[in-house]
Amino acid sequence: MGLAEDIERMKVQEAKLQFAEFGAETAWTIGSKLRDRSIALGAGMTFEIQVAGRMLFAVAMNGAAQGQEDWIRRKRNTVMRFGRSSYHVGRQLVLDGTTLEERQGLKLADYAAHGGGFPVVLRGTGLVGTVVASGLPQRDDHEMVVAVLAEVLGVTGVALD
Repeated sequence: MGLAEDIERMKVQEAKLQFAEFGAETAWTIGSKLRDRSIALGAGMTFEIQVAGRMLFAVAMNGAAQGQEDWIRRKRNTVMRFGRSSYHVGRQLVLDGTTLEERQGLKLADYAAHGGGFPVVLRGTGLVGTVVASGLPQRDDHEMVVAVLAEVLGVTGVALD
């Protein structure tokens, strides 16, 4: 699938993967499923779920690289700034031939347009938080989060591939 097709698919993901409600139990379910997938892959990953600035889930798996927490923070900032997945933002920038610094004047020390950050959107309310993964190649980070959100929400047909 090409870049433009991926971007269109991510728009569908962001439209379909929305919640009627989201609290600590939902965050625990999502975070636990992400953790289980990381264990199954033998991957040293880090995960974070925040809503309304409140940490609802966070874990760094055995083998997680030093600095993944910073990637998490930067991806979260990107999602909260643009209201889209961090991978969507990054792929759009690549398609447009620009960067966050050039287009928005944003510092790369604070923002990362790389896969793994996904918006928590409440239907009828809007963006309230983020689910973020770090530790795999960016497309895989993105797809892991999407797969878990789709599973929890009972949504099918939203994978990029």
